[in-house]
Parts: sequence; structure tokens; C-alpha cells
Amino acid sequence: MSRICILGGGFGGLYTALSLTRLPWAETPEIILIDKSDRFLFTPLLYELVTGELQAWEIAPTFADLLADTGIHFVQGHVNDINIADREVSVAIASQIATMSYDRLLLAIGGETPIDLVPGASEYAIPFRTLADAQRLEQRLSFLEKSDREKIRVCIAGAGASGIELACKIADRLKERGRVRIVDRNPTILPDSTATNRAIAERALLTRGVWLDLSTSVSEVTEQEVTLDYSSGSDTLPVDIVMWTVGNSFSRLIQKLHLPHAQRGQILTEPTLQVQSHPDIFAIGDLASCPDENANPLPATAQVAFQQAQYCAFNIWASLHDRDLLPFRYLALGEFICLGTDSAAMSAFGRFSVDGIPAYVLRRFIYLLRMPTLQHQLKVGFNWIGKPILEAISSRMPPTANQRR
Repeated sequence: MSRICILGGGFGGLYTALSLTRLPWAETPEIILIDKSDRFLFTPLLYELVTGELQAWEIAPTFADLLADTGIHFVQGHVNDINIADREVSVAIASQIATMSYDRLLLAIGGETPIDLVPGASEYAIPFRTLADAQRLEQRLSFLEKSDREKIRVCIAGAGASGIELACKIADRLKERGRVRIVDRNPTILPDSTATNRAIAERALLTRGVWLDLSTSVSEVTEQEVTLDYSSGSDTLPVDIVMWTVGNSFSRLIQKLHLPHAQRGQILTEPTLQVQSHPDIFAIGDLASCPDENANPLPATAQVAFQQAQYCAFNIWASLHDRDLLPFRYLALGEFICLGTDSAAMSAFGRFSVDGIPAYVLRRFIYLLRMPTLQHQLKVGFNWIGKPILEAISSRMPPTANQRR
């Protein structure tokens, strides 16, 4: 029996594992999915936790629930080492070390937010990539909201999609108490987005009173202040929360692997998603350098990892059945940017765009269809439909005796 080890349970790893179970195997392989967390995270909807629009279970189901009855074996642990010569993976599980051999290995660990780029950031700034990050932000916001301070000042480093979505959500939550500021080195927001989406986002920020400091960088973060460097000088401002959405880096494990790396640290792959000179190892997602057919680098997004997962699963199957492998072809379907609690911007195929409530609803619907399993889609979908109905019924019911008191 062949063994396939998948390192990382994000969009690339989990969706590859699930796709593998749907292929026509001559002999069903052992599929092992390894992740340090016990939960999958649907990262595009992480921002909805800030405003309480969604609950953690909706966007972060456990692997145990998702993989029930799939035949996939989930291991919660931290990958310590990969022995490429012996085809073995060393995993720390609780207080023990387990060694697992593999016939095919998939590297899909994903990236990390480099939080140590400026003095004080690692101590006082909060990244926004994981469920723990969202919970840390929630604790800080709740504490500040209960305080007697008149204004709550938030500085967000990064004017990419993550920074813009986060700014709109925080501004909608804090309303008049919020003083939200975005800082970015670039002269414009959303440098990788369409001009239409950029204009829609700029209007959304203006409506919410979000300040933009472009062509500006953060040079230092302290517990209560942030120092900004402009072309004309620098300024130190009081701040209550600093969010860090800038950059992408890779774990030390990935950096030290004796595999071919690109200049920025990603692992170099063939068009078939196999690591160069290592046909038994595949790499997808943030850590893989897999350019499109025009030799342009692909963005580190869930959409890319989702599409790679389907190709990767087929190519792993094909490599174990002596079949021809398929070169990965990325199809840029478009972009969603959530702009607060009731609006979004959408571009599709670079030809048309939608904004406002229609884009917001369409975004939710498409992401629902992208949930990893049908069971979770149904569970979340029924909750999204039933929750507003129950709230409407509850609002029309007469108060109880205890409520009247």
C-alpha cells in the first residue's frame, strides 16, 4: 500500500487530500494529513469574526469533523524534520516524536506573517492570519470597548486586500469611537487589484473615515505609540492597537530543506507541481514558486491553492499509476474584497465588476460553495438562512415577564 503524507491542512493540503479520495485507485493508498492545529481555517471569511457576523465553528471546523468517513488519517503535530534521502517525516505529537515514511510527499504548510520587520512589532503588533490572531484582536477590542476612553485608535500596516478588509470591519464595529489608520509604503492601496475595485475600496474607506498614510512606512511600534516615516520626515502617534498585514515568509523547516529555492525562499517546482529534481515531492500554495504559463508569479491566495489542489491530487495519482501528469494552468477567476458589514467589491475575469450588497451576497454564496465538504456546506448554509429568520421572529415576539421587569 502506498502512503501519501500531506504537510499542512490549509486550502492546498486539505483540498488535495479530499480530492485524492475521489480518484479511481487500483489500490487505495494511506493518506495522512498533518497539521499543527486541530482546525481547518477558511481564511477569506476570517474578517467576519471581527464584527460577529460569523462564528468560529462556521469558518474553522475541526479536521475530525471534516474528515469523518473519508479514510484520511489526520495527525495533529508539528513537523520537526524531513529526511528526503530516506523519505521520512519526523513529527512531534504531544510529547512524543513519530517518524512516518512516505511514497509521495506534499508540502503545503503555507506562509507566515513576518512580524519582526521593525522594532517592537513582534511584541506589540497583532498579525491577522490565524484563528488565534482573530481571538487576540477580539480580546483587545472588547477590553477597549469596555474602557472609558473616548476614542479607540487602530493602526493597520499594509494596504493590500487583508489590510483594507480589516480596516472596514474594525471601522464598522467601532463606529464613532474608532480612529482607524492604514499605513503602506506603496503610493496606492490594493496595488494588485483592478482599478475598479481600488476605486470602490477607496470610497468605502472614505465613507468610514479611515485615514490613509500612503508612501509611508512603520519604523517602530511600542505599547502605546507607532512611529511613521514619511518622505518629509517622521511622526510618532498614540495608538491602542497595531495590526500587521505586511509580507509573507516561510517556516525554518522549509527554509532549511535541501531543495531548490527561489530568491524569495519559495520552493521551485515543475509545471506539474513536483519539486524540481524530486518527482516524489510536490509543493503548492504560498511556499511554492510555480509561475503561470506566461512566467508571471502567482499570488499567495486561497484561490491559487484551491486550484492547485485539484491538479496536485490528480498528478499524485498519475505518478503512482505511471500515467502522464498535467501541467498546472491557473485561471484567474476574479477577486472579492469585503468592505464592511454590508458591502463588497467583486471583479470577474477582468471584464466586469459588482459592488455593494449584491457583491456581498454573491461573495458569501460562492464561499459557501467553496467550503471543503458538503456536510459543512449544508450546516453553515442552513445557519445562514435560519439565523435571520429566527432573529426576525424573536424581534416581533412580546417581551416575557422577566424582560418587562
